[in-house]
Order: sequence, then structure tokens, then C-alpha cells
Amino acid sequence: MIKQRLTALSFLQFFIWGCWLITIGAFWFETKQWGPDQFGVIFSTMGISALFMPAIAGILSDRYINAEKLYGVLHILGGICLFFVPASSTPDEMFWRILLTMIFYMPTISLSNTVAYAILSREPGIDVVKVFPPIRVWGTVGFIVALWTVSLTGNETHAFQFYLGGIASLVLGVYSFTLPACPPLGKNMEHKGYLQAFGLHAFSMFKNYRYAIFFLFAMLLGAALQLTNAYGDVFLHSFDSLYSDPKPLAVQYPAIISSIAQISETLFILAIPFFMRRFGIKQIMIISMVAWVLRFGLFAYGDPAGGLWMIVLSCIIYGMAFDFFNISGSLFIEKSVEPSIRASAQGLFTMMVNGVGAVFGSRASGWVMEKYFTTYIPGENGKQIALIDWHSTWLCFAGYSLVVLILFVILFRDQKQVQSA
Repeated sequence: MIKQRLTALSFLQFFIWGCWLITIGAFWFETKQWGPDQFGVIFSTMGISALFMPAIAGILSDRYINAEKLYGVLHILGGICLFFVPASSTPDEMFWRILLTMIFYMPTISLSNTVAYAILSREPGIDVVKVFPPIRVWGTVGFIVALWTVSLTGNETHAFQFYLGGIASLVLGVYSFTLPACPPLGKNMEHKGYLQAFGLHAFSMFKNYRYAIFFLFAMLLGAALQLTNAYGDVFLHSFDSLYSDPKPLAVQYPAIISSIAQISETLFILAIPFFMRRFGIKQIMIISMVAWVLRFGLFAYGDPAGGLWMIVLSCIIYGMAFDFFNISGSLFIEKSVEPSIRASAQGLFTMMVNGVGAVFGSRASGWVMEKYFTTYIPGENGKQIALIDWHSTWLCFAGYSLVVLILFVILFRDQKQVQSA
């Protein structure tokens, strides 16, 4: 029964994000008709909020508040904020509304793991490494269902996507209060200095070379993740003007083509227990980095017509690229960090991936694209139309991933495998 309840939690957690994360670019460019330079700043809101909110939420759930209650409150507040996003009249106004939404949503990613791990660990005879991935896979299913719902109803460019996400967030927030209690495990921990007194002990993990390198490369891979989230759907939409009716399916339903990446996630998530038992975290992350190089390289040479197979293959590879560092990294922390700071460590991991990594990825990629791969031509009403050299852009991103891979092989020390309990 508890597995089914956590499955519902995982489904709704990522259904909320799937409603708008991939299609917000289409809403921005097609409906609001705002510029690409401002879009990069808007998309970085999730990164800015993840710089501090997951860590704060981790501290609170480690020391002061039941994790499931904090999780529910954050989702209710985030759902309310989503309802106000589409009414934004200027880019600046939309920036602040999305930022507030993300301040409440981003910490729930790590908290969802904390709640699931806490509940499962109390169940007799349950191996978290084996049981959690099949539960987490339903989060990806939720993301896909949301994305397909928005796309097939013709709402990729409309406000409906935000309203649907807001409703789902409110439902999950209320549902969270019915879950088994997840009390703070570090509440009665003896204080040994300011770090523990303020619940910041997880940051001391940076003193350990292995953890410091792990978090550094989690940040660098987080940057790669934001590149594909920010520009994948926009890339497919850019082909719209090149084809007359009937247009290729990838042009008619770009979000559905993008969802192949999430479908791929479901398969690779289920393979994680196998890889976690047989390989160390270093080998798993190396596989992930190789996948990122292929992901961007295939996008560079793909197109919706003759090169559609490359785009589809790129989306399939995305499942490996994402899962093998994100889900495996979360499990790595769960199995190697002391219980009293696990929630804080999970928040720290989310902060590095979706916070520092997201801000770095969105800001740096926006600057590189603007400076080297974008030209402007005159449009209607005196507006400038941006033309992006997508081939060179994706090759640049592939080169970045290759450099990260080489540095990781050299710097990371794999001391032990993460074994099944």
C-alpha cells in the first residue's frame, strides 16, 4: 500500500513540472512574443531559487519540521503562484512570478526523495536501492502525461499549461498531509559547533575530496541539463517556417517528440539498481557524460525530416544522460551519508544540480549563443527577429560535455561501490 501511495506522490511531483517546463519557451516566444535574450533570464529562475531553497528545506526537515508537512505547504504555495504566471504583462513581471513559484517548487524535488526514503526505510524487508527506482519512474510517467496533455489539447502556447500545473500542485499539497509522519532525525543531535547548531553540517561534506568533486561535477552536469530543457523544444519549433503543410510530425507536435526523452527515462530508471550493484558511482557518471556528448551531437545534425532519427535517438539517449547522474546521485547520497544530515545533503545535491548548475548553464549558454551563434534581421513593426545557428550551438554544447567528461575521469576518485543493503 505504501508503495502505491509514494507512486502517486512521485507522479504528481513531476506532472506539475511537465505541464509547463518544456513548453514555456513556446508560450514565451509565440504568445508573449518577447525576445530570446530575456528568455534566458526567465528560465534561470529555477536555478536561482535552487541556490538556497533546497538547502533551507533540508535544514528545516532535518531539525525542525516533519518533511511531509513542509512538502505539502510548499506545494500549496507553489500551486497558488502558478495561477498568476500567465497574466504577466512584461518580462520583468513574469520573472518575479516564476521566481516566486520556483522558490516553493524547487525544494520539493529533494524533499520528495527525503519523504520516500524515510518512509521506505521504516518498512521491514525493503531494500531502498531496489524499491525506489520503480517508484521514481512514475514521476517521469507523470511528466510525460502532463506534456502530452498540454500538447494534444493544443495548449503548448497557451496559459492552460500553468493552470493545470497549479491545480496538480494544490492536490499534491493536500495529499502530502495524509502521508506517514517523517519527523526530523537531527532534532536531538548534539551540537558540535556552528555548522551543526544551524543545521549546516551537510556543507562540511565539501571538506571531503570525493564529495567535493562529486558535487562540482553534479553542478557541471546540471548545466547540461538546463541546456536541453531550455532550448530543446525551441529548437524543434524553429523548423516551423521551413516547411509548408502538411508539416512533419516533429514540427506539428514538438513537445510530443521531446517527450520521447522522458519515456526513455522510465526504462533507464528501472536499470539503475543493476548498475548500482555492479559499478561504482564514477563509472555510472562517466556513462552519463558520454550520453550528454551524444545527446547534443545528434541534435546538431538532426532535422524533423530526413534527420528525424537523429533527434529521436538523441531523446532516447537523454534518458541515460539524466538518470545515470541524477537518480543514481540521489541514491549515492542516501547510502553514504549519515541519517542526521541526509535531507540536508539531498538539498545540497539539488542545489548544485538545479541551482548553481542551472544558473551557470542558462547564463553562460545565453551569452555564448548571443555572441557567437545569433544574427538579427528586421521584422514587422520594427522588431528584430533572431536567427540562431543551431548546428554550431549544439556542437558547442557537445564540446562542453566532452571537456567535463575528460576532467571527471582524471579528478574523481572512486573508492567504493554503492552496494545494495
